[in-house]
Amino acid sequence: MPDPQWTDNTDNTDDAYDIDDAGTARDPESEAARRRRRAQFLRELHEAKELRNRVQPRRVRAERMRQAMRMRSFRW
Repeated sequence: MPDPQWTDNTDNTDDAYDIDDAGTARDPESEAARRRRRAQFLRELHEAKELRNRVQPRRVRAERMRQAMRMRSFRW
């Protein structure tokens, strides 16, 4: 009798996701959920940055000055 951990289960249809050629999961519902989570994360990140800007104006000014220096030294 073959050892169950070494058997080849290539015809296993119990998988929750379809796997494409690149090996990534393709599930429309999970893709939509991922986009919702990403949008929520970006909203919270923006909110946190705004809060930090209000609480620490001196640090914000220094960061703005550094960004201006980076932009001045950047060649288009």
